[in-house]
Amino acid sequence: MTIYSLYIFDRHCTCVYYQDWHRTVRPKTAVEGGMLPAVYAPVYPSTKDDTNYSNRNTLASSSGIVVAVNDSDGPGTPLAAQAYSPLALQPPPPPLPTSNLSFDEEAKLVYGVVLSLRNMIKKLSGKDEQFVNYQTSTYKLHLYETLSGFKFVMLSDPNADSLRFVLRQIYSGPFLEYVVRNPLVEMDSKERGIDNEYFRMSTDRLVRGLTVFQ
Repeated sequence: MTIYSLYIFDRHCTCVYYQDWHRTVRPKTAVEGGMLPAVYAPVYPSTKDDTNYSNRNTLASSSGIVVAVNDSDGPGTPLAAQAYSPLALQPPPPPLPTSNLSFDEEAKLVYGVVLSLRNMIKKLSGKDEQFVNYQTSTYKLHLYETLSGFKFVMLSDPNADSLRFVLRQIYSGPFLEYVVRNPLVEMDSKERGIDNEYFRMSTDRLVRGLTVFQ
């Protein structure tokens, strides 16, 4: 059993955060204007004038902490000597195939499924019933919704037990600590996502520590 990906949607139905672990198909770059910045850097449509996710940027967008330095114009470092290591001569692993859908379309489909099933359950079972997960032959979708309207959606192996408690832990732990209580993160701005270095690392550490993560 394993965990594939995590989406977070705000109350405006917009994807404001994404992270994945064991995807067999790489998400495709979003179309220009199709997603907010500070959601997931690898799929954000880059332009020559865009510096939000520049490789030379040393400042985490929301933490205000210097995380790393990557200056190709600077002087050489002792790490350059590692280029002669036998490990450096090994070819890199082949890249994963890319999805046919752009990331913005994929996020809309995920949210559409959640919204449709949630509304159907409310109509059939009444207001007391909650939609928490559903399962197909290839994946299982888990949902946790906060009182403020944020929706945490996780995709996992179809044989996994309910992971709603994991989504609740992400909300009550890293989300509250590094997003809600972070004065540099603009919640509900409709202009930027909520990604920042500390939230991403803390969420990754929490998920990788789960017994279902393989």
